[in-house]
Amino acid sequence: MKIIVLVKEVPDTYGERKLDLETGLADRAASEAVLDEISERALEVALSYADSAPDTEVVVLSMAPESAAATIRKGLAMGAASAVHVTDPALAGADLGLTARTLAAAIRRTGFDLVITGNLSTDGSGGVLPAMLAELLEVPNMTALSVVEVTADSVTGTRSADDGDMRVRAPLPAVISINEALPDARFPNFKGIMAAKKKPFETLSAADLGVDPEDVSAPASIMTAIAEKPPRSAGVKITDEGDGGTKIAEYLIENRLV
Repeated sequence: MKIIVLVKEVPDTYGERKLDLETGLADRAASEAVLDEISERALEVALSYADSAPDTEVVVLSMAPESAAATIRKGLAMGAASAVHVTDPALAGADLGLTARTLAAAIRRTGFDLVITGNLSTDGSGGVLPAMLAELLEVPNMTALSVVEVTADSVTGTRSADDGDMRVRAPLPAVISINEALPDARFPNFKGIMAAKKKPFETLSAADLGVDPEDVSAPASIMTAIAEKPPRSAGVKITDEGDGGTKIAEYLIENRLV
């Protein structure tokens, strides 16, 4: 079985995040770049299955700037057999539609039985990429799974809903996304870090995948304005002199919070 895990380099969750006001893109120099935690959890799902099924090949796949190569190699150090890095200046700032088309092309080229992703990244937080990929690849899709069970011909999972837990199942090939309820990822050990240097690492451009970033016939998002987040204003202090409840109610109504 071949399992492809989508991983993403993101600004450190606990670091400062900024937009480049000229391009509207994330200022990657403003914070340390790391492998998204949800990507690591998705990789752990694949590696855990591979531990019990030695004939399983786990491939990490990412669409990211050239500088992200070192971050992607962490997936190899954790235990993935190979990596595919899609990088092209023409893909900088790609919207979800172009990202989905490019990743789908890379997945088809690589071949797959199962694609595992996080439910949403900590930078863009779009949350729709797994479904878009499944549509483009024409395979079943199960999202936001908190439990995953993989067999040779199917994948089963649990999805939490307002009224309880839902058990879902799909035949392979399929695309699934997982949430933060899945276990933490393993840490790369010294042996894994050294082995990662010798593992296959393929770099692809948009042209290699037959994707035209300038294709005007494909739906695309258009950025209309860019603005820096306004500074936090001082809060409102309410002194209770017997009418505190009324003042709070008036404040909530005035600010349309109720």
